[in-house]
Amino acid sequence: MPGVEGFMYPNEVSLYWSVLIVLYPFITGLVAGAFILASLARIFRVEAVKPTYRLALLTALAFLMVAPLPLQLHLGHPERSYEMYLTPHRSSAMAMFGFVYLWYLMAVLVVEIWLDFRADIVALSQSTTGWRRWLYKAMTLGSDNVSPRALAIDERVGWLVTLIGVPSAFLLHGYVGFIFGSIKANPWWSSPLMPVVFIFSAMVSGIAAVMLLYMATTRLRRKPIDMRCVDTIAMYLFYIFIIDFSLEMLDLIHRIYEADESFRSLDFMVHTRLYFSQIVLQILVGTLTPLVLLFLAQVMKLHEVVRKRIYAVAGSLALVGIFAMRWNVVIGGQLFSKSFLGYTTYKMALATREGLLVAIALTILPLFILAVLVRILPPWPEAEHASIPEAV
Repeated sequence: MPGVEGFMYPNEVSLYWSVLIVLYPFITGLVAGAFILASLARIFRVEAVKPTYRLALLTALAFLMVAPLPLQLHLGHPERSYEMYLTPHRSSAMAMFGFVYLWYLMAVLVVEIWLDFRADIVALSQSTTGWRRWLYKAMTLGSDNVSPRALAIDERVGWLVTLIGVPSAFLLHGYVGFIFGSIKANPWWSSPLMPVVFIFSAMVSGIAAVMLLYMATTRLRRKPIDMRCVDTIAMYLFYIFIIDFSLEMLDLIHRIYEADESFRSLDFMVHTRLYFSQIVLQILVGTLTPLVLLFLAQVMKLHEVVRKRIYAVAGSLALVGIFAMRWNVVIGGQLFSKSFLGYTTYKMALATREGLLVAIALTILPLFILAVLVRILPPWPEAEHASIPEAV
């Protein structure tokens, strides 16, 4: 049926990935981006962003703990997922995720957090009482030496772990783009730029999330916001956002210039089923608007209060745009037939295992975990100099 739009053969209706698979790369992107921001303070010695260093590490850990849950809920038999560790399939990028996840969680992020907070943990284990004392005693792992030499060793080892963690963060999220980009049968996904775009968009979302969390938590604690810190974060966010947007536009221009047999079908989708999510949400609302806001804040001498509001709006819109990008990649790549003749739609349920309510719960769950983590390990710079009972 050539030229007939809206028809799909029965064997071509294959929309298997739901909103949970959209949420998975979005959450892992927040993890990678938050860790990259933390590395600016430790590896690249950007002193201005140091107030967010510990918060960025705890944010990455909170979201990393939730990252596998969308995949677990999507699986028909999640209880079998442990088999990837018992029978590793080295030629499968999806199967190797379990090993990348464990490496990044246990060998990088947890080790770096423990090294960075070790002195505080030892002090808390000696000054607190009750269950807190036992908790901090266990967290010391029997290492209560906080001499200057021991702390210097912690700093050197932590620097090395962070150095290893930067490419690990790229690997954690870049392999998601690698999976999509390597599917040659789907022209929407098959692009060598896909892993690179995923990495830079992850940096955008993670940096924006930490910036918003820092501003919100500082306000809740009734402390003054370090504008030098926020201005510097916004500057890096602006530059990385430009690179991310340029890569996406480069991919788009290449597709338009190439104009292969799939171009007509993809062009139809962009102007119909994906018009709102891609043109409006991703490009206009989630990319161009925050870029303009960040540009104005960088070049104009605006009042501090105005800059705070601009950063809050720009960061929020950036997160919306990155989530829309994930939606357009995952869902959009499944809406057209393999023969490029017809199209289908995605209808998201409300209260099913892969429905809207579950997706919302998984999105806010890391924030509750982060609240617990900052209660146990206060990441605020002034906590290093405050008395321990007050910090707790």
